[in-house]
Parts: sequence; C-alpha cells; structure tokens
Amino acid sequence: MLKQGLQLKLSQKLSPQQIQLMKLIQLPLQEFEQRLKQELEENPALEGDEHQTESEVEDFDTEMDSDFDNESDTIEAEDINIDEYLSDDEIPDYRLSSNNYSADDEEKETPLSSGTSFYQYLLSQLHTYRLDEHAMQTAEFIIGSLEEDGFLRRNLQDLVDDLAFTQNVFVTEEVAENALKIVQQLEPAGVGARDLRECLLIQIRQKQETKTTVLAKKIIEHAFESLSKRHYDQMLHKFDIDEQTLREALEEIEKLNPKPGNAFAGNNKPTAHVVPDFMIRIVDGELVLTLNGRNAPELHVSRDYSDMLKGYKEAKEKSSQQKEAVQFIKQKLDAAKWFIDAIKQRQQTLFVTMQAIMQFQKEYFLTGDERQLKPMILKDIADEIGMDVSTISRVANSKYVDTPYGTKLIKELFSESMKNDQGEDVSTLEIKKILETVIEKEDKKKPMTDDKLTKILLEKGYPIARRTVAKYREQLDIPVARLRKKL
Repeated sequence: MLKQGLQLKLSQKLSPQQIQLMKLIQLPLQEFEQRLKQELEENPALEGDEHQTESEVEDFDTEMDSDFDNESDTIEAEDINIDEYLSDDEIPDYRLSSNNYSADDEEKETPLSSGTSFYQYLLSQLHTYRLDEHAMQTAEFIIGSLEEDGFLRRNLQDLVDDLAFTQNVFVTEEVAENALKIVQQLEPAGVGARDLRECLLIQIRQKQETKTTVLAKKIIEHAFESLSKRHYDQMLHKFDIDEQTLREALEEIEKLNPKPGNAFAGNNKPTAHVVPDFMIRIVDGELVLTLNGRNAPELHVSRDYSDMLKGYKEAKEKSSQQKEAVQFIKQKLDAAKWFIDAIKQRQQTLFVTMQAIMQFQKEYFLTGDERQLKPMILKDIADEIGMDVSTISRVANSKYVDTPYGTKLIKELFSESMKNDQGEDVSTLEIKKILETVIEKEDKKKPMTDDKLTKILLEKGYPIARRTVAKYREQLDIPVARLRKKL
C-alpha cells in the first residue's frame, strides 16, 4: 500500500570547498608542498612566480564578474549541481571516496623505493649455492614464507603441502628440513629460525669459540627458560660458575639480534624527514611563535588569463567557441582564487591554534621541563579559540614544532589530567616522567615491582592505582620487574 507523508529532517552538510580546506589543514608541511605543486600544475590560472597585489586581483575579479553579468552564458554558483557532491544519505558521498580527509578514513599510499628488499637479498645469497632443482625450489619457497622479522612460524609439513598444491613440487619433510638449514646459513645471522631459542643458537654458533661464547651457547641450549625468566641463581647453580662469569656470558647473549629480519627490512623504507611547521623561540624571557615560511607560499591569479578575458570583453563579435573558452577560464580562475583563500585560511588556522597551545603550555616552553606540562585536551584549545575539536585534532596530529629543546610532535603535548594528593590537576605526562626516572634509578639487582612503584608515587603525592602504574609502564615500553633484573 502506497501512502504519502511529510518528514522533517535536520542535517548538516559540508561543501566541497570546506572538505578541501580541512584536507589542507591536516596536511603536514612536505605533503602540503606536494599538494601545492599539484595545484599549480593542474590549474594554469594559478601562478606562484610573480607578485600581484590584492587590489589587482579584486579589480580583475570585478571586471570578470561585470563582463559575465552581461552574457547569457554566465556561470553562477546556482548553476553548480551541488547534488553531485552531497547526498541525502546518512553517509555523505565524500566519506565513500578515497579523497575524503577524515582521520579515520585517510587515504593510504604505498611509498615506492628502489632498494633491494629483504627477500631479494636472501634470494641473491641463496642462488650462490649449488642445489638440485627441488631443493632450490623448496628453499625459495621457505624464504617466501618468512615473516618480516626473519622468523619461520609455519610448520614444515604445512610448507611441504603448500609447495605441492601451489607449485606442483613434491618433496619430503626431510628435504624441506635440509633446505631450511641452507636458509639458516644466510645473512643476517638468525634468519629462518622457528623460535627465539633457535634464532639465538644460530647466531652464537657463528661466533668464534671462546670460553664466554661456549658458556653462552650452553645457557641458550640447556637453560633457556631460566634465561628468559632471569632466574640467575638457577643458572649459577646449574653451570657451577661465579657471577662475573655468568655476567660475561649474558652480555654476549645480549649482543645477539632477537629479530634478525628487522635489521635489514628498515633499509628498504624511505627515510622520513621531519620538517617543523612552527618555531618557538625565547626572546627577552617571552615566547615568540613563527610559522614556517614554506607554509605561506606567494600565489596569485594569472595575468595572462586576465588579459584573455579583457580581450573577449573588447571583442565586438563573440563566437560560441569564445564563450566556451571563457567559461573554462572563469572556472579555472574561480578555482585559483578559492585555493589562494584556502591557503590563507590554513595559515591563520595553524597560527591561531599553535599560539593557543603555546600560551597554554607556557611554563613548559620556557623551561623545557616535561613535568611543567599541564593537562590539556583538544577541547581546551577548541574552546579557547572558538574552533571545532576536529580542526584542532587535524592541526595536532601531523604537525611538528621546533623548540629550544628539540622538535616535538604537537599531539604529544596533549594529555589527560589526574588529581594529586593536594587536589590539584596534574598531567599524566608528568606522572610518566617521574615513573620513568624512578625506574632508571632503581637497583637493577632488585628492581621494583608495580606495587613498590605505586607506593613511591603515593609518597611523591600521586595517589594512583597499581593497574594504572602498570599501564603507564607498558606505555613507556618498560618491562616488568623480573625482566629488568640484572646481575
């Protein structure tokens, strides 16, 4: 049964221009420069070489608009089909495309690098061995099954089955075992191991035999569980040695690489160069904020396009081809002028946001002491400058600031607050810094447990729970007390 009805619906939609502006705001400096270069290449009406005053641009725009007001082919905003950009769906079209700039749906691009990959490096070594066809194919398949850290975490029988089904190569598990031994002879040492114990054994066996390396090998082979749990007393008793001898053997083991693949894999990744968007300096005891000049390019509308429009205006007879060309020119000019305005808005947004953050964390920027960092969340800055929280997030997540104490990622200045014993709000960053300092100064022969750390923080005026201490310790990438123990 069909029936009609009225429905009132309140919705908020972003224009394509607003979406593009948010995209520009979120871009870090180097990506912003790439976006700027792309726009200059795609829009011939936009130039960045010569100066053109604001009044010249405005005069040109007035002439352009007055000319088109007299033409029947005027391109007005009403003529743009907004429905092509927005829809009545709950999820706007821009959220469904790869060019949206939501932080959660950010487009990912695979960087290209011409370096030799980890697997190519292993294959090039393997091909120096003289193996029969089946052994070579099996070894190549094993290399292809390695994980990025260099470990083989698949069962050999499963590999044999996969080799038969996918490559039509039938070998026994014994052949696969021999092929694996060949792979384990390749560099970096330890590659092809099936667990950490085997990885360390492969590496220690390749070292020159000394009293220390022989003992280290025995510890890995016969007391690996005691080693992993830092049960030094058990190892002293088992091998009937003194503490100094054990300490030397452990130092030898600590030199081994627990993830051999990582040592090479990183060489194939493009190096990330951090370019700060802001600079903070202390002048006569006051903080001075400057925006990186590369964020403020000199852009202007092309004078050639202005002359083309003037020529069209002065022409006595206007053909349809001329009108189509002028329509194209006006579209490009509109895009160029909008892009220039968007760049200015980006500069203003970045500067105002960082200025508010700098004033909020003034004590920290003056002293460099992380304990002076105040609790600060995105909403604090958003309320201060009257902008949306999402805008502050876009500025903070990917921008860096150059300070007298080093280059900092802006989002690291934000933290939640906790109450100390005096009822004052303190930053969680301050508590983490104190926790890290306490652990650094502890007796490594008797490292402090989380319960002990909780009591120390309480004595310093920070009443937090033991599970919170454990969470902060893990965030600082500090292991539990048992694994911090040393002889």
